[in-house]
Amino acid sequence: MAAFTGLETYDVRFPTSRELDGSDAMNRDPDYSAAYVRLSTDEPSGLAGHGFVFTIGRGNDVQTAALAALRDHVVGRDVDAVLDDLGGFARSLVDDSQLRWLGPEKGVMHMAIGAVINAAWDMAGRRAGKPVWRLIVDMSPEQIVDLIDFRYLTDALTPAEALRILRAAQSGKAERIANLLEHGYPAYTTSPGWLGYSDEKLVRLAREAVSAGFDTIKIKVGLRIEDDVRRCELARSAIGADVALAVDANQRWDVPEAIAWLQHLQPFGIAWAEEPTSPDDILGHAAIRAAVAPIPISTGEHTHNRIMFKQLFQAQAVDLVQIDSARVGGVNENLAILLLAAKFGVRVFPHAGGVGLCELVQHLAMADYIAISTRMDDRRLEFVDHLHEHFRDPVRIRAGRYLAPQAPGFSAEMHPQSLQRYQFPTGAVWRK
Repeated sequence: MAAFTGLETYDVRFPTSRELDGSDAMNRDPDYSAAYVRLSTDEPSGLAGHGFVFTIGRGNDVQTAALAALRDHVVGRDVDAVLDDLGGFARSLVDDSQLRWLGPEKGVMHMAIGAVINAAWDMAGRRAGKPVWRLIVDMSPEQIVDLIDFRYLTDALTPAEALRILRAAQSGKAERIANLLEHGYPAYTTSPGWLGYSDEKLVRLAREAVSAGFDTIKIKVGLRIEDDVRRCELARSAIGADVALAVDANQRWDVPEAIAWLQHLQPFGIAWAEEPTSPDDILGHAAIRAAVAPIPISTGEHTHNRIMFKQLFQAQAVDLVQIDSARVGGVNENLAILLLAAKFGVRVFPHAGGVGLCELVQHLAMADYIAISTRMDDRRLEFVDHLHEHFRDPVRIRAGRYLAPQAPGFSAEMHPQSLQRYQFPTGAVWRK
């Protein structure tokens, strides 16, 4: 019997604030960071699993401590028992009564649980010799339903309804796999649009994105309306009329302010307006959506669990949503959110603006296309061109599309030298 023998944690931070990469109206000087976890086993093969929580610097130590608090919940457990029942494993972590008190199912502890669950998925993919997207789509509908905690969801989505969605998606699955492998998954890019960039850099990077094949770019807004109007004018001029332009306020506005602000931006043909107000304000999003139509409204990267997504859909508060691979309780909870979105007919544009998020969330988007929604061309997966070189299996982009990962696992493993060099505060980069 192989057992889990270790849960190692690393506080890894990258000094992206030096160039204002990742800057937006609420986060002006982020240092993209990962509270990183490695699960080890006594398997002779050296089987291990990797996961992380994305943060933007300060507080990464708190998130790393939350990961370490889960060590006794994992070490000593039977590897096969965990990997053969990832739904049961997830529930065993979420249902710890004392840990649950810290949420419940939200915040630092829930994100730590999600990272450990994702690390177990990484290990399961490695054991099976499959990338995680393929591991999911090769499961039966019944196996996928068994992964999901339907508690608090059945007024909106029952296990029987989820089974119907998954069984309907069985038709044409082989053709969709072939299409994904040949053509990839469509992306949009935020790389030109960080708020701290100069106008000249915005224009240059926007033109480069179009030349690279991206048909949608997103820029950050929300500090000064005059600046946003000017930046939208510059971006629209740089990309032309046929490329979509989205904006992201990163929760900056009150509801009336969001409505007035977005009305000023409406002439630029906004593809969607992201996080216009607090991510917890479901009725506020609904009010903004009604007032600024036809601008589509979205949120999701800071939406902390499946119950919040359920209510966003029930309240008709959003036109599309972002899921985040490191915000909720791992792959399992994201599958529940994708099934909810499929039932309510809401498009999913996954969030990937952070270190390693592109690597993880590509698996979820591709699994959604093949096994759940069967849709791809009416949605896009975010791409930012930062820090991929630190991962063993980095994303691959061609002509504005993600190419399907082929290596076993969840694409989460970082190079050991990156963990060492960027560990805070002892790594070489931070000792300087």
